[in-house]
Amino acid sequence: MLLRFSPFAILALLATITLASPAFAQRGASCHNGMSFPQFLASLEQDAQKAGVSQRAINAAAPYMVYDQGIVNRDRGQRVFGQLFTQFAGRMASEARRVRGQQLIRQHAEAFARAEKEYGVPPAVITAFWALESDFGAIQGKLPTLRSLVSLAYDCRRAQMFHDEAIAALKIIDRGDLTPDEMIGSWAGELGQTQFLPRHYYDYAVDYDGDGRRDLIHSAADVIGSTANYIATGLKWKRGEPWLQEVRVSANSSLPWDQADLTIKHPRSQWATWGVAFADGKPLPSDQLPATLLLPMGRNGPAFLAYDNFGAYTEWNNSLIYSTTAAYLATRIAGAAPMRKPLTQVAQLSFEQIKQLQQLLMKAGHDVGKVDGVLGQQSRTAVKAMQVKYGLPADSWPTAELLARMGGHAAASPAEAAAEPVTPHRTAPRTALRPVQPRF
Repeated sequence: MLLRFSPFAILALLATITLASPAFAQRGASCHNGMSFPQFLASLEQDAQKAGVSQRAINAAAPYMVYDQGIVNRDRGQRVFGQLFTQFAGRMASEARRVRGQQLIRQHAEAFARAEKEYGVPPAVITAFWALESDFGAIQGKLPTLRSLVSLAYDCRRAQMFHDEAIAALKIIDRGDLTPDEMIGSWAGELGQTQFLPRHYYDYAVDYDGDGRRDLIHSAADVIGSTANYIATGLKWKRGEPWLQEVRVSANSSLPWDQADLTIKHPRSQWATWGVAFADGKPLPSDQLPATLLLPMGRNGPAFLAYDNFGAYTEWNNSLIYSTTAAYLATRIAGAAPMRKPLTQVAQLSFEQIKQLQQLLMKAGHDVGKVDGVLGQQSRTAVKAMQVKYGLPADSWPTAELLARMGGHAAASPAEAAAEPVTPHRTAPRTALRPVQPRF
């Protein structure tokens, strides 16, 4: 009796022999019913066929569907780097990127105009993501996408997510947009000049240059149209509305600091009543447009009004530092003045101090998620609650005084930044995929 093995299984078996180890042999057992990697690939092939992927595309992809323990190690070993918002924005939203972004808008004026007409997304918004994700296409990654996806799908940390991304990658091949050897990107499987996960590539990529392919690796026109489509359709961008504006809070403001929270919105007229004005001192419009007061570094740092469209940024990447930087860069490309520098140096707790504070917050009954040194939204909400309890300005920014009040120790150091993951998308937050530093 002859046994038939799929191309996936044969090639994976060879890869398994090369990469075999006790740890590898057990890697997928807990979430794949004990299947070996070749068995897992055979199952993935069946799922791809059920999803409508042709045998031709599966055969073409087979040589690239191999396990890479190094990819799994990178995923499990992501470091969380910390920077103050002003430091990160100063580096990532640089003057050079502002100038280059404006040049590209002029260079590809036709594609940008079409995208804005069809999707309502301004050129500066598209271009800012283009800058932050790949430095306008210069750094898209160097790793085989299919290898990354199947390795992460076999690993149990986010198995279902990457299983679905692998199927989407096969659909991209089947549709004729990219060949398997063209699929080169980041270690987490993202593709193209604005770093789409395969499912978003398949769902939102459009052919803007008319060559019959949706090519986000090489075609600037396709990148522009596809990014606009994703922002408008996937992230629910509101045509004609603002996203972010820098503001200042007057010294004699009556502002209740606990209202500065991404979960709280007030009309601009209310913010104006509390002493909030534009960064140049001009008064806010006395209208009913809802906005959030965003203080990424607390009351002593930069201040912004964030509008409904800011939600597209936090959906793209749920890191507050990344999303605020992307939105700020878009305002700069659109013509806004540079951000004002804080009047005083803003001290930030170290990574270990944030972990210590999170532990104390948990003991006090607050849900901070994981105790990981990451100043995420849950931790900021808990910080605000304790600031209210102790009668401190409730701006959600953790300080050495709050840490000491709660029984912690060690002084904050401006040189030591609290960890905040910065780079991201989608069913699991994009941030979960991307470390702060360049990931290629």
